[in-house]
Amino acid sequence: MYQIDFNKPIAIHFIGIGGISMSGLAEILLDRGFRISGSDAKESDLTKHLIQKGAVVKYGQRASNITDDIQLVVYTAAIHPDNPELMEAEKKNIPCMTRAVLLGEIMQNYQTPIAISGTHGKTTTTSMLSEILLAMDTDPTLSIGGILKDIGGNIRIGSSELFVAEACEYTNSFLSFFPKISAILNIDADHLDFFKDLQDIRNSFRKFACLLPTDGTLVINGEIENVSEITHDLPCRVITYGFSEDFDVYATDITFDAMARGSYRIHLKKDGGETVFPVSLGVTGRHNISNSMAAVAIAYLLLGGEPEAICEALKSFSGTDRRFQYKGKLLETTIIDDYAHHPTEITATLKTAQNYPHKKLWCVFQPHTYTRTKALLPEFAKALSLADHVVLADIYAARETDTLGISSRTLQAEIEKLGTPCEYFPSFDQIENFLLENCEPNDLLITMGAGDVYKIGENLLGK
Repeated sequence: MYQIDFNKPIAIHFIGIGGISMSGLAEILLDRGFRISGSDAKESDLTKHLIQKGAVVKYGQRASNITDDIQLVVYTAAIHPDNPELMEAEKKNIPCMTRAVLLGEIMQNYQTPIAISGTHGKTTTTSMLSEILLAMDTDPTLSIGGILKDIGGNIRIGSSELFVAEACEYTNSFLSFFPKISAILNIDADHLDFFKDLQDIRNSFRKFACLLPTDGTLVINGEIENVSEITHDLPCRVITYGFSEDFDVYATDITFDAMARGSYRIHLKKDGGETVFPVSLGVTGRHNISNSMAAVAIAYLLLGGEPEAICEALKSFSGTDRRFQYKGKLLETTIIDDYAHHPTEITATLKTAQNYPHKKLWCVFQPHTYTRTKALLPEFAKALSLADHVVLADIYAARETDTLGISSRTLQAEIEKLGTPCEYFPSFDQIENFLLENCEPNDLLITMGAGDVYKIGENLLGK
């Protein structure tokens, strides 16, 4: 396998450089003196930022973008073998590596690389930990899968030995990493276009846990079913967290304010004793109490953070883009946007919304990928039925083509069977017109999904 010498910068080309993770890695390498080029389908704020930093970015992927001076090509799991740039690189015998392998190699340049994994909550938990580390003045390098307002993007380049990154299980990407500290937030059935079933996913997380060295630490949600199957015989230290005193880190006295933001007392067991202090969050929902416990466990138990700095950071953290993000009001209807695209995430978001002031809860959902929709159809219907009224957009295909005979109309029928009113419209214009006619003052409208459904709320607000 090709090994980068970070003391000898070379010319690296990124296929899909505008992706949230790819752009961050490209920026890290630019900072280290590498010559960076890349291609993407269209211009974005991320590509413009990279150009300002010195990268050469071309729009449209074609063989001619692979010039003779390129010494390494990096690509993502979304790039198919027949991609013209990948084929040209192979034709020219230019070494190629995946984004995950590159991230793993970057990790090896830091004494304390931290990897945050889990089917849900990675971006939020990585962001929470990032805010805490910044409050602790640790000067970390951060690679986040979303935009964090306080760093003005998804990447921060620091000068310390701390490196924090998300670790995604899709295509087993995280098995290319070299963490010293890892977190596993949860394990659910997802990405079933790659994994065979839930057990296959659990096996992958077990392998991820086994990557830790003997002096490393795994922070894991103790409420994961059969958690010992993941943690047994690990050579590293294991810290569990959850909502029971059976765990090393746990929460008590949980309350929510009028805006559904949680407060609780966190208990942290260490060296036979227990530290307890109050935590108030700037983000909503019980699921974020769980996420914050993982971040606090790492910061306090492993990195020596003081409770005061930890609490200030968590209280001021208002979330990342597209995570229960307040967008505005339209005729006294509150519009929220959320990235939830899996039944577990949808359930967490809609339960959070039930604690948020509203008269009627509307959910505009855009299913994400045909395989996920087909595999989890009953679970989607049950989760979405937590809303008072559901409106469905067409399935966002992402990397897939429709070969499964599944559609939003199929999901609509399942939701209606459960007694929840549900409409389907093939265009955003039709959805917007329906909402304008039917939403009333003090209603709460959530646009939800991993595609471009957020545009509906922005269009309604005239953005």
